[in-house]
Amino acid sequence: MEKLLVADVVGLTPSLLQHMPRLRRLAEGGSAAVLEPVLPAVTCSVQSTFLTGLTPAEHGIVGNGWYFRDLGEVHLWRQHNRLVQGEKVWDTIRRRVPGYTVANVCWWYAMGATTDWTVTPRPIYYADGKKAPDCYTRPPELHDELVGELGAFPLFQYWGPTASIRSTEWIVGAARRLMPRADLTLAYLPHLDYDLQRFGPDAPQARQAARDVDAALAPLLDDAAALGARVVVLSEYGITSADTPVDVNRALRAAGLLEVYTQDGMEYLDPWTSRAFAVADHQVAHVYVADPADLERVRSVCTGLDGVADVLDRAGQAEVGLDHERAGELVLVADPTAWFTYYYWDDDDRAPDFARGVDIHRKPGYDPAELFFDPEDRMVKARAALTLARKAAGLRYAMKVVPLDPAPVRGTHGRLPSRDQDAPMVLCDRPGVLPDRLAATAVRDLLIELAGLGTEAPVRSTVS
Repeated sequence: MEKLLVADVVGLTPSLLQHMPRLRRLAEGGSAAVLEPVLPAVTCSVQSTFLTGLTPAEHGIVGNGWYFRDLGEVHLWRQHNRLVQGEKVWDTIRRRVPGYTVANVCWWYAMGATTDWTVTPRPIYYADGKKAPDCYTRPPELHDELVGELGAFPLFQYWGPTASIRSTEWIVGAARRLMPRADLTLAYLPHLDYDLQRFGPDAPQARQAARDVDAALAPLLDDAAALGARVVVLSEYGITSADTPVDVNRALRAAGLLEVYTQDGMEYLDPWTSRAFAVADHQVAHVYVADPADLERVRSVCTGLDGVADVLDRAGQAEVGLDHERAGELVLVADPTAWFTYYYWDDDDRAPDFARGVDIHRKPGYDPAELFFDPEDRMVKARAALTLARKAAGLRYAMKVVPLDPAPVRGTHGRLPSRDQDAPMVLCDRPGVLPDRLAATAVRDLLIELAGLGTEAPVRSTVS
């Protein structure tokens, strides 16, 4: 058996690799391939494909979130592994090598997985409404070990307006401590996501972000070499330039298809009574249509929107491996520089209070504006500092700093890449193991091969 490190450097592309000397050296001494992602090319879907060898139609992760029809609610960023339908790569290996050990450091759907060591972001939600940074670990004693050595998990540097290299450095530190114990170590390094969405993939800040994550990753790669571990570095997607936000829910509302309800002057999406609404997820949006009789009308509304490239019904979803029961009756794919907002209100004065905060679990869609302080509010950072002072004093607080104007967003992803320079990559420290192109569905078999076990067909019916 070979010890194996798999580092998910999200956002890595051939264009950015040129600014990453440590990873470029790994690729030059080993092998590299363009990765062909699944649709949607978003974190939860692609990671689930990597670990099962299945498409979203088979493993059921149709995005970073979806409408849970049995609950009547939209949920993004759920964490439990049972949502992923299909045998995970480590369980496949364990059928042949009992006792094979795995450490998961911040790959998604970590909770409830059959890994031996688990580290995943998990804030503390206090009874009075305060939220504090923390992480979930298994075994439980790992929590105090990592926090004692690395400090508290830097949640506010993991996402939001203050997201930075610090969270990636913490994850690298955790992976370095676990890799000597595990046969397979998975590490998710999010840093490229931030400035590429803030400034665009061609900005100087993007090149600096590439250099920063390369430097942060270097000690982990050095440790892997010292341990004799095989190394795979991959990415889920590439981030491309964005300039066109598409307000699909506002269009559905204008057509009389989406409904809201009002509390304390704030409007909330009403999925129970809406005839159609969209769960926006970067460049893909799932449109849920309650009555089949409305399908053609909804299709017409969506097709007429500037920035919409494709409207996929069930037959169209089947062609791209996305026809799972969790998917919307229609799936929208944006134009190359367009992306979908979740906004459903017409008057910003009636937006819900969570719209101006970093609140990934309450918003019924992905919101990249959470990466920004509101540029129209000259006092926004001063108010944020005052809010932090309230938090430090133990008082309840609400961090209302996020803009409601999506214009600052400069990078996006989700659709399949139009050119290889913008596509994700796979690197391996071993020469000759990668073809020029590798499908995301083939990553699972690559990991089994690098573990020293050859390959075998994906198991498509087991939930683990």
